[in-house]
Amino acid sequence: MLNEHASRKARLSRGFTIIEILVVVAVLGIFLTLALSAYQDYREPKMADVPAMPAAPPPKFSKVKVFFATDRNRTSDPSPAGMFGSGRGAIAYGACEVSIPRDHRMGVLEAPFSLLGLSLPEDQEKHVVLLKTDVYNEATYFAQLAQLIGRAPAKSALIFVHGYNVTFEDAARRTAQMTYDLGFEGAPVFYSWPSQGNEIGYPKDEENIRWSEANMRRFLDDFLKRTDARNIYLIAHSMGNRGAVSALGAIFSDKPEYRQRFREIILTAPDIDAEIFVRDIAPKIVGSNTAITLYASSADKALILSKRFHGYPRLGDAGARPIIIPGIETIDATTVDTSFLKHSYYAETQSVLSDMFYLIRQGLRAKERFALETVNTPDGQEYWKFKK
Repeated sequence: MLNEHASRKARLSRGFTIIEILVVVAVLGIFLTLALSAYQDYREPKMADVPAMPAAPPPKFSKVKVFFATDRNRTSDPSPAGMFGSGRGAIAYGACEVSIPRDHRMGVLEAPFSLLGLSLPEDQEKHVVLLKTDVYNEATYFAQLAQLIGRAPAKSALIFVHGYNVTFEDAARRTAQMTYDLGFEGAPVFYSWPSQGNEIGYPKDEENIRWSEANMRRFLDDFLKRTDARNIYLIAHSMGNRGAVSALGAIFSDKPEYRQRFREIILTAPDIDAEIFVRDIAPKIVGSNTAITLYASSADKALILSKRFHGYPRLGDAGARPIIIPGIETIDATTVDTSFLKHSYYAETQSVLSDMFYLIRQGLRAKERFALETVNTPDGQEYWKFKK
């Protein structure tokens, strides 16, 4: 007994061995590590426990940029819609930004409800709205256009010439809507001449489109000189066809090499004397290197009224049978429009827009487009109409 007590006392007097010290240090290290981890979990919650910041909701509209040239007068109104009036002016250049709502329907130019000249506020999430109008100097304008066309897959451009009873704002919105609906990948441009923007302004519109012909020719000539556009699609509507075909006829006569740069000339509901067009205008614009499509309708009330006013049939009035001209593909669109005047079917009817989509995007001729059927006349001519 005395010997065991003496032995323990001897070991205690020698202290701990190295192995025992290392074991103690290791155990203490493990405890410290666990304690530190628990402390950090307490002070800093895991990322999964931290509520994420809500993501910004996607925009409910798209923005379409369209270029313009106009010989309307410049007003003192700085608003995008009121910057240009209905009077005559020097040619001005610039670009507009237009909103297209996410739930936009093809062929619809969404706008607020209006009655007797009063309308509800515009909402870019619901309506096609002219958001911004920027005016450029001539050099900046053509430099930006040339740059955009140079980046386009086929160096393409879409030029729209509006018709009667159209404001600058109307033209910008319509151009953006067609650009969006057609999925056009080149440079969209519109030329806005000084239409009065109301129905009673028809006589004055006739004088102004005649006045604008020289300016329109100058613009198209500059466009061809200062851009490298190789596939130009020109769409003219109603009375705007008068200025467009006059300008084209003069340019093709003076510089026939420009013909091949126009991939398609589309004449929609043209308010032109049919006999004058056949005799004087068609020979200047029809050619082997020029593809031309004419959309006409026998239900176009605006052109029926124009015929009564002038006393002679209009090119865009199909009547009993549409005008057939060698070198022009005539499409009878009588059956497809549902609007009151049946005059804006070119951009408001899904069938016509779809047909133009295959014409512009795929280059299909009338006989190749599935929505059309051939009509053979007793005298051996042919035109096309929309299938019912």
